[in-house]
Amino acid sequence: MKRVLLIVMAMLSMMIARADEGMWLPYSLNGQNLAEMQAMGCKLTAEQIFSFNQPSIKDAIVQFGGGCTGEIISPEGLLLTNHHCGLSYVQKHSSVEHDYLTDGFWANEKSQELPNPGLSVLFLKQVEDVTEAVLAGVTAETTEAEREELVDKNIRQLEKDRKGDRKVRVEVVPFYSGNQFILFEYDEYKDVRLVCCPPWGIGKFGADTDNWTWPRHKGDFNIFRVYTDKDGNPAEYSADNIPMKSKWFLPINLDGVKPGDYAMILGYPGSTDRYSTSYTVKNVIEEEGPAIIDCRTTKLDNYRKHMDADQEVFIKYASKQASVSNYWKYYIGQVKQLKRNHVYERRQAQEEDFARWVGADPKRMAEYGDIFKGIKQKWQILDKIQKSFVYHREAGWNGGEAIAFSRRFRRLNDSIVAKADKEWIRDYASKMQPSVDAFFKDYDMALDQDVTAALLSLFYKNITTDLMPHDVILIGLNNNGDFTEWAANAFEKSIFTDKARLEKWLQKPKALDKDPIYALSINIVDSYVALYDRYEEAQNLGNAGERLYMKGLMEMQQDRNFYPDANFTMRLTYGTVEPYKAADAVNYNYYTTMDGVMAKYVPGNWEFDIPQDVRDLVANKDYGRYANENGELVVNFITTNDITGGNSGSPVIDGEGNLIGLAFDGNWEAMSGDLSFENKVQRTICMDARYLLWCIEKVGKCDNIIKELVIK
Repeated sequence: MKRVLLIVMAMLSMMIARADEGMWLPYSLNGQNLAEMQAMGCKLTAEQIFSFNQPSIKDAIVQFGGGCTGEIISPEGLLLTNHHCGLSYVQKHSSVEHDYLTDGFWANEKSQELPNPGLSVLFLKQVEDVTEAVLAGVTAETTEAEREELVDKNIRQLEKDRKGDRKVRVEVVPFYSGNQFILFEYDEYKDVRLVCCPPWGIGKFGADTDNWTWPRHKGDFNIFRVYTDKDGNPAEYSADNIPMKSKWFLPINLDGVKPGDYAMILGYPGSTDRYSTSYTVKNVIEEEGPAIIDCRTTKLDNYRKHMDADQEVFIKYASKQASVSNYWKYYIGQVKQLKRNHVYERRQAQEEDFARWVGADPKRMAEYGDIFKGIKQKWQILDKIQKSFVYHREAGWNGGEAIAFSRRFRRLNDSIVAKADKEWIRDYASKMQPSVDAFFKDYDMALDQDVTAALLSLFYKNITTDLMPHDVILIGLNNNGDFTEWAANAFEKSIFTDKARLEKWLQKPKALDKDPIYALSINIVDSYVALYDRYEEAQNLGNAGERLYMKGLMEMQQDRNFYPDANFTMRLTYGTVEPYKAADAVNYNYYTTMDGVMAKYVPGNWEFDIPQDVRDLVANKDYGRYANENGELVVNFITTNDITGGNSGSPVIDGEGNLIGLAFDGNWEAMSGDLSFENKVQRTICMDARYLLWCIEKVGKCDNIIKELVIK
């Protein structure tokens, strides 16, 4: 295993990089990376970008809310991220009377900033390679199941030992298909308050129609502030807390961008699989992708029907709809572009090259000659169960909200059935009240009933009975595949669709097995668990081969970009501002303006409406110092940087360390990018920093925020 790690590190030092592709580990930038960055216009040293010994740009970068990125932009802890990253927190503060989603929210002083229970941000503190410790006890004779168990045990012990009694977050993360393991230590700040949110007609402009496309015209930002205790330490929310004294923050450059300008992004990209085999690609195209698209299309159709009819429902479900929609359209684009870009065929060709390379050397034959046997066996199983696997999740136990919520009561119900101590049961039931309050605050029974009926009908129609939960089969058989009547009866009787019924039950809990929603939920979960056993069997058959394939590729292709796949750890990517050719006779400019926003304007349309005050500002060309040399207000621009989900909210930084934009999306022509980077067409869509400042000053009238920023 030490040899594997040495090979990995040797390949990192020898690779020749392309400037756009690559999600680099910022704490191990090599000379090749730095030389390319500097040739492109970066004037920063490696220490200025990332250092544990002195403040650096990495101290301004946070993992936001567990799934996005944010950056500190003032000496007092102002935090910038995407509108869609903070949307759920804005929604929780919103009501028909105070519709911050539609109208926006602007704090003109710190006392108006709103706390957000459950929201935290992570600042990276330490990094350590722990491969040897994680793989302690693993030998050539260790089976894959034994290896997984041993690795998990070693990781848990390492995380426990490193954390000790300290209030830090510690995570050990695998790299290169499990050939390397790195420990990350974070400071976690839990007092994060909402400062600014633009109105819907800016922050969500274009919504589903424009999502994942260019040209774009969206002000995709929210601003929060990080608070600490009086000594500057991370702390839970308290009225006595003070704004963070930032170790590093990003000044904002007003000069704008032009083609060829250097652009650097630091953030927390979530997941890529660019070294996977052709079997993975084929499964996404034929099984996983279409299944997700079908389930989410059905869910979104029912969301939209109810949201369009009632503003209160719109407020309750705006964040939920956006979350479902984002990866609905992602998978539509991914499947289409995987086919268009011939990714499956390119992977097959790579595997044929690999086989020839292995066959040319007896030593390589001994190590790699048989690895595809297990990989094929793995995907033979997954190809059969993947569609059902998705449906169990998307249409089953995570489909209807009441079904999903009822699962939280399983432990309590099991204790009741087992006749556990009555005092413990009463105490546990009382502790469920906060969850009940939170669930019903943003719940609409009529919407959920329609969603549940439609998804279960789809489940019954599209999955074979041998891979379907037993109760779904019975209900479907008894109702000719139409779950509408069953849902109406179940929602009328269940305690999980009515707060008063549930709270009455909490006062005197009894067994839930006859509750129709709970019974179906548990049956779906149990069916999923059985299906997961087959999934684990598949992984045990194929993981060793895929791990060796990764190692072998790195030996065979010594001039290739072998940066690690994204895994929610901090990465750096560098590129330039560039236009691109999307298709024959389709050439896109590198920026969009407010003129394009107005061209898309549709009064009363939830995706393309624009607030009156914004229209007035545009009519008067009231752009102030934020207009470019042509008098235009630039809204968005594109770069060649390499990002993916999790990078949402990442800063776009110029060669001197200034903020020039905010990354928020990718483009349609490169939707295959998580599996294969498309060098000619892949682009990162960014909100221009000048548009950010214009929105704060002219739309939000927050001079207090403008004065707090450092603007160059």
